[in-house]
Amino acid sequence: PEDHFKERLRRFLELATPVYQAWDDALGAEHGIDFEDMLNTASLLVEQGRYGSPYDLVMADEFQDSSRARARLCAALVSAPGKYLYAVGDDWQAINRFAGADLSVMTDFCGWNGHGKVLRLEETFRFPQELCDVSSRFVMRNPSQIRKNVRSSKSSVGAVLQAFQVNNRKQIQDGVKQYLAQLQENILSGAVPRAQGGRVSVLVLGRYNFESDKVPSDWEKDFGQTMNVEFMSIHKSKGKSADYVILPGMIRRSFPSAKQDDSVLSLVMPQGDTYCDSEERRLFYVALTRARRTVVMFTVQGKVSPFLGELLQERAVELTTLGGQPINEEQCPVCKVGVFVERMGRNGSFRSCSSYPDCENKPKKRR
Repeated sequence: PEDHFKERLRRFLELATPVYQAWDDALGAEHGIDFEDMLNTASLLVEQGRYGSPYDLVMADEFQDSSRARARLCAALVSAPGKYLYAVGDDWQAINRFAGADLSVMTDFCGWNGHGKVLRLEETFRFPQELCDVSSRFVMRNPSQIRKNVRSSKSSVGAVLQAFQVNNRKQIQDGVKQYLAQLQENILSGAVPRAQGGRVSVLVLGRYNFESDKVPSDWEKDFGQTMNVEFMSIHKSKGKSADYVILPGMIRRSFPSAKQDDSVLSLVMPQGDTYCDSEERRLFYVALTRARRTVVMFTVQGKVSPFLGELLQERAVELTTLGGQPINEEQCPVCKVGVFVERMGRNGSFRSCSSYPDCENKPKKRR
């Protein structure tokens, strides 16, 4: 209710205002400034003509991660005639709104700077065309993203996408280990080529740091002769790459995350775009595009991530058991989220929706 939201906003301001004031007072007592002050004060000095920028060309990298204050300073430094801003960034990888990044400095670059020209860098040398196509279609379902036609001349090595389903979360670590064992067998037999340097690289990427437990603790003893395995959060993986990427948490309510930012934080965060799960979609794009060869996804019966569900629906990947058997599940027609699973009750086995207790639908027994 609106009254409840207003009350929460009031309480947030009651807590935040004295903290902000205390910080400001502490800076004043020391005649100091913080990082945002540096940016804003510098911008003001340039805008007022109290500082003449000696630079004819300002180059900014990772521009999609720029805050409004940083974008303002860049624009101020090139406001005089004969000065230019050259910014490089990828709005498809804008995943740092929580740190103050404002996507619009990329998607509305000309609006921010009054004029300009946008050049699309549409060639990649990291991953094959099949992965380009799948990842591009996925991220561009958000109409706010800049349209691009990414091309690659890199050849694929086997399937670029694989998806495995296990019965429960506890089986994911063993599933990862089984996949690594099969990969090693294929490398030793020559079915899969070794990478430069001898060992292939494997990145296990988690939406959360606690997913590091999905990496087998004894991987180096068992698989170290053919591969190097490393865990990283998806956020930290930006800029990294590996031959194989494993996503162990493609589970509904885990990825995309069901933990929404508190709405009161909109007071202190830049405005995001309105497309559903937009930043989570860009995060999944980052995860997909870390792989030079293959992305391997793990999910749990009846809890398939909506993102994986999109790929399954467009037949970009097939969901199988660890043994490679196709999985064909019947979606619940009531909630359209869960699938029918076999359960045991007092009167024997029965089928019901995997979303129970949120959905209590049970199909009639077949005669």
